[in-house]
Amino acid sequence: MTDSIDRRSFILHGSTAALGLSALGRFAPFRGNVQASDRITAAVMGVNSRGNELAKAFARTGADVRYICDVDSRAVEKTVAEVAAMQQRSPQGVTDFRRALDDPSLDALVIAAPDHWHAPATLLALQAGKHVYVEKPCGHNPREGELLVEAQDRYDLVVQMGNQQRSAPESIDVIQRIRDGVIGQPYYGRAWYGNTRGSIGRGVSAAVPDWLDYELWQGPAPRTPYRDNVVHYNWHWFWIWGTGEICNNGTHEIDVCRWALGVDFPTKVTSAGGRYHFDDDWECPDTQIASFEFGNGATITWEGRSCNGRPIENRGRGASIHGTDGTAIIDRSGYVIYDNANNEIARRIRGETVDALDTRGGGSLTDLHIANFQDAIRGEAQPRAPIDGGHKSQLLCHLGNIAQRTDGALTCDPQNGHILGNATAAELWSREYEPGWEPKA
Repeated sequence: MTDSIDRRSFILHGSTAALGLSALGRFAPFRGNVQASDRITAAVMGVNSRGNELAKAFARTGADVRYICDVDSRAVEKTVAEVAAMQQRSPQGVTDFRRALDDPSLDALVIAAPDHWHAPATLLALQAGKHVYVEKPCGHNPREGELLVEAQDRYDLVVQMGNQQRSAPESIDVIQRIRDGVIGQPYYGRAWYGNTRGSIGRGVSAAVPDWLDYELWQGPAPRTPYRDNVVHYNWHWFWIWGTGEICNNGTHEIDVCRWALGVDFPTKVTSAGGRYHFDDDWECPDTQIASFEFGNGATITWEGRSCNGRPIENRGRGASIHGTDGTAIIDRSGYVIYDNANNEIARRIRGETVDALDTRGGGSLTDLHIANFQDAIRGEAQPRAPIDGGHKSQLLCHLGNIAQRTDGALTCDPQNGHILGNATAAELWSREYEPGWEPKA
């Protein structure tokens, strides 16, 4: 195999992963029929962008990528060729990922399709006996996240969400330092993401391109005519398919804040913002400030600016954790810790040069996260981002969107995050599906 990195080098590189394992959830690794020496077989669904990177990362970390699945025939051809150059076996290209699920030798489905597909595809894979690596957001709405947690319990398979910073040795290290009191009692987390995205314009109805299976692309979503400004990336900004910037990118930093503060479900959520920068078809906010309050007195805020990339703390994306004795600044490259007199007291920065705003999201953190997923399947490790924890972080993002869309503050049940006393907002807990496509755990 060419361009391959032995998975055990990732275990060694991530040796600090033992720190803070108690915060990772109650999940016990599933062994099934996969032995410690086995090579994990995988199918990758949705390879136009992020999925292309995932397919190559799975091959690079020792998996046997058997299938490349996409409704875009061009993306299939490209990714098959790139993965074939990295492993002994050339993967099979298919349009419909369900063909891959029929293969009894397949261990895992990797999902990087549009958001509206994440939970339904995960459930189909679990029902077929496959482990799942699903990109964030783990669901298009809060109920889908709940369904995934229920299904993981029912099928006893590994479901890992793609919030890869959970596998960063530097992040694991700083969370343990925070647990040990380096900044005193942590009480406030600030998450942010800034980018300078352009307008998506006004789309018009158009003929479906011959390279696209648009019917399957829509899948569980209610049917709408094809428009020329949606596929492939701009679907993020339409509520029928996407979940906005807070779920698209905010998931990562909000997850870091929740991890650092040790909180689960909120008691109150508020959001302010809107679509300010361009007058176009974009439905989600391009500017959003969402706040999440928790029963222990902790608070998280999210600042998202999709069309103004001015950095915070000299970082386009990141999180700051504030405590009684200091502050930790955390991003994908590492961390810096300051005391309350603004003196730097600790620093750990990785030398990797990867654009933190790159929508494809490659780099060693992805490789580490994928290696951990494979080891969890073998029973050699706990998954660092099991779906029960992933759902808790993702739910905050969904609640931020619901608060934004209903123009008010939400009161939530601290036991499960459910919306209390607001029927209009509660209607957005789930969604309408194309008949016959309703997901079931």
